[in-house]
Amino acid sequence: MWNDIENITKIGIGKIEMATAQPFKFFMRSCMAGAYLAMAAILSYSLGALFQENAALSKTLVAGSFGIGLAMIVFLGGELFTGNCFTTIMPVYTKKKKVVDLIPSWLICYFGNCLGSAIICAIFIYSGSLKGAMTMYLTSVIQSKLHFDVIELILKGILCNFIVCVGAYTGMKVQDSMTKLIFLVIIVMAFVLPGFEHCIANAGTFTMGVTLLGSSVNWAPLPVHMLLSTIGNIIGGSILFGLPIYLTFKD
Repeated sequence: MWNDIENITKIGIGKIEMATAQPFKFFMRSCMAGAYLAMAAILSYSLGALFQENAALSKTLVAGSFGIGLAMIVFLGGELFTGNCFTTIMPVYTKKKKVVDLIPSWLICYFGNCLGSAIICAIFIYSGSLKGAMTMYLTSVIQSKLHFDVIELILKGILCNFIVCVGAYTGMKVQDSMTKLIFLVIIVMAFVLPGFEHCIANAGTFTMGVTLLGSSVNWAPLPVHMLLSTIGNIIGGSILFGLPIYLTFKD
């Protein structure tokens, strides 16, 4: 019998302790999760660029294809920072760990995700694939992301990781592989289509932008964007989703 609180707590403790006892292994698992997400970004952005003349179709294809990233992480294994915001907070709610215990796992996972995503996305841009179409498409995407309202950006981050963690939770509870895949793709579509902000996906997107567009873009808002979207993601996964799950299933 699946006991939600006990099992998620066990998973969370395992991640926290791996980050402390085997930091390199945890870092590599984080890098691979970032790389899987980058593969999804390459596919979805390539589709978006090829069909950018039809805005509605382009955006739908981007959203519909991005879910393979989360699916690969679930099926192949990897440490995704945004999903870990949910699983590793549960030991804190159950008083098995303290908030300070989360810091090593969150930092290693975050920078591993960003590095893995950045490497794959940079290689893609340097390969020269779809350069003309990608230049036009990424210019539009980057300009849109870098012009933001602070509150709106945080809220987009919160909603994004609430949805991502619903996907992670679904991946834990659904056993049939095909059903799990369908759910993950649709759930991820729910945050990509409205344009919510995922900090790790943004690491790949901004890497593509910096590599391809260079000094033609004012990158000064980029660090603030990453910080605010990360804060939003943490709130969305650890509080908006994690806390109600804990309160729902606790004794």
